[in-house]
Amino acid sequence: MSTPTAVRVWESQFAVYRQTWFSNVLGSFVQPLMYLLGMGVGVGALIDEGGGDTALGGVPYFAFLAPALMATTAMLTGGQASLWETLDQFMWGGQYKAMVATPLSPADVATGAALWHATRVGIGVSGVAVVLAFFDETRTLGLVPATASAVLTGLAFALPITAYTSTREDDHTFIAVIRVGFIPMFLFGGAFYPIDELPGWVEPIARITPLWHGIELCRGFVLGTLDAASAIVHVTYLTVLAAGGWLAGRVLFTRRLLP
Repeated sequence: MSTPTAVRVWESQFAVYRQTWFSNVLGSFVQPLMYLLGMGVGVGALIDEGGGDTALGGVPYFAFLAPALMATTAMLTGGQASLWETLDQFMWGGQYKAMVATPLSPADVATGAALWHATRVGIGVSGVAVVLAFFDETRTLGLVPATASAVLTGLAFALPITAYTSTREDDHTFIAVIRVGFIPMFLFGGAFYPIDELPGWVEPIARITPLWHGIELCRGFVLGTLDAASAIVHVTYLTVLAAGGWLAGRVLFTRRLLP
C-alpha cells in the first residue's frame, strides 16, 4: 500500500504486458533493422550515388533517415496505444472502471496510464537505438539524448490522444486519426527529406507538427548538429503538448469514470 497510486496503475499494465513482452521486444529490434536495411542502405545507396547527399548537407542518406526512425516509431507506438488499447480499458475490458472502484482516483488512473505510455514508447525507441548503434554513421553518444527526445515525442502524441479517447463511446473516428494525422505527418514531417523541399504552403504546416520537432531533436542529437536554442524550442513545444494532454486527461478521466 506504500506504492504510489499511479505506479499501481502502471504495475497492472506491466503485469498484462509480461504475457506478450517477447514478441513486442523482438519486433522493436527486427522491424527497424529491416526498414533501415531496405530504405537506409538500399535506397540510400541510390540517393548518395546520384548526389542526393548534397541536398542533405553532405550527410549520407542513411545517417539522415535513421535517427528520424526513432521519432516516427515513438509517434506510432504512443499514438496507437492511446486509441484502441485505451478505449478497451474504458469500455470492452473495463479495467479503468474497476480501478476507480478501489481507493484509486481517476486522476491516478490518468497518471498511471501516462507512465505506461512512456514505458511502451521507451521500449520501442530503445530497440531502434540499439539497431542504430550497429552502424558507424549513427553510433554516437547522441543516441542517449535522442532516445529521451523520442520518448517525449511519443508522449506528445499519446497523452492528448488518450484524453480524446476518454471522451469516445466507440472507435469509429480512430481510422480517421491515423489517416488524417499519423500518415501525413509520417510522409511530410521531415523523416525522408528536408521539409524545405516541400511546396511553400506545406512547409509551415510541417513545422508545427510534433513529429517534425521530434525528428529534429533525434537527428540533431545523433548527428551532433543541434544547437542549444533549437533544442530548447523543440523540447518546450513537445513538453507543452505532453503536459497539456496529461492535464486534460486527468479532467476527462474524472468526468468519464465518476458517476
